[in-house]
Amino acid sequence: MGAATLFSGWRQVTLNPILRAMRRTRTVRIGELFDDFFKEPAIARKIAEGALPERWNEIVGPTVAAATRSVSLRNGILWVQISSPALRHELFMRRSFLRDELNRRSRFDLVREVQVK
Repeated sequence: MGAATLFSGWRQVTLNPILRAMRRTRTVRIGELFDDFFKEPAIARKIAEGALPERWNEIVGPTVAAATRSVSLRNGILWVQISSPALRHELFMRRSFLRDELNRRSRFDLVREVQVK
């Protein structure tokens, strides 16, 4: 039989650390299993994607965060809706900085482009 799998959306992720832990002869703490699980690249990437709205708020600060209506990532494009036209223009001019900073803080190249609406 194949490796244990977890279906995350349409992606199939192999859980090798869990299988390795199950084959061990010594007792393993659940915390060790979780550490191994969350270190899997596909899992870590999904967690980083989920944290993008929080990272956005950290980067832009409280004023822009309050004017932000939504932040979503689709196909590598971060879509951001801003209620203030002046802030929208400022963020439009700083798109490449925002993209680079989001990727740096998430430790993955998640964002290819930032679209401000």
